[in-house]
Amino acid sequence: MSHGGGHAMAVFAGVTVVAAALSALLILSLKPLLQRYALARPNARSSHRIPTPQGGGIAVIAAALVCAAAGLGFSGLGDALPRFTILAIGAVGLAVIGAIDDIRPLPALLRLVFQAAAVAAVMASAGAGQLFPILPPAVEWIIIGFAGIWFVNLVNFMDGLDWMTVAEMTPLTAALALFSVAGWLDPVSGVIAAALLGGIIGFAPFNRPVARLFLGDVGSLPIGLIVGFLLYRLAGEGGFAAAVLLPLYYLTDATVTLLRRLARRERVWEAHRTHFYQQATDNGWPVLAVATRVAGLNVALALLAAASLAIDIPLFQAVVVIAGFGLVAATLRAFARPR
Repeated sequence: MSHGGGHAMAVFAGVTVVAAALSALLILSLKPLLQRYALARPNARSSHRIPTPQGGGIAVIAAALVCAAAGLGFSGLGDALPRFTILAIGAVGLAVIGAIDDIRPLPALLRLVFQAAAVAAVMASAGAGQLFPILPPAVEWIIIGFAGIWFVNLVNFMDGLDWMTVAEMTPLTAALALFSVAGWLDPVSGVIAAALLGGIIGFAPFNRPVARLFLGDVGSLPIGLIVGFLLYRLAGEGGFAAAVLLPLYYLTDATVTLLRRLARRERVWEAHRTHFYQQATDNGWPVLAVATRVAGLNVALALLAAASLAIDIPLFQAVVVIAGFGLVAATLRAFARPR
């Protein structure tokens, strides 16, 4: 497949549509089982009030991986299948850990060990090259590893409201697919992004407020791994500023919340409701309004990311990243105040 152009757009669109249909069909097939065996009951972290089935991520990840593999084969990118296989194994492994944790919570240390193994394997196979030439490679690998583990977990932490993951990941994965069409990201990553986009779109109607189905750890953990892999690839192709901008709302909300909880000496591994998006619902924001605000913010961040790729001038990229932080800060401030 050519790196960009109309053919790439057609392939990505086809992969997205098929993945969305497959995801929705799998959800319809699995929902009776999830209703019976995977009910999420309200706890200290929950935004829902009645038991609701979780595990929709099974359909999202299955559809994304199957359609990505098919898309790679159809597009003549079969030589990328070994790298994709490592990503798929890592994603399935985290999905299994997430599924077990959804039903019977696992010790935090055990979850962390499996996450570290998956992140290490996937990032080592990404072939992104060195991002920080001034650092020794070993130091950079440690940084990348911690960043990958944190990203996997923060996607999980932020999946605590109806349509939140949809509002975050739909613009982000769509932007990655379009960046591939434009030649700013490799076509293999574009196919994977398009497939994940479709899987999430297929899940979206079932998670629309008030949700009839949740993603569950079985979905949020592997989504974090796949998206982390794609962002690492983007950064490795010279799009470091764009790779920061695309997930900037998730990064900022989760990181600031973690630091505030650490400062208060709270047990950060325990369930809570102190993320800014959770504060927003406590402050009178309807759930749909929160999701809409986050989706709009992410579209704006995607546009800034595109600008940073189109104009390869370090000073301009720094200004664009600062502008992105400004938009995110405005949203966090709005969420933290009574409406």
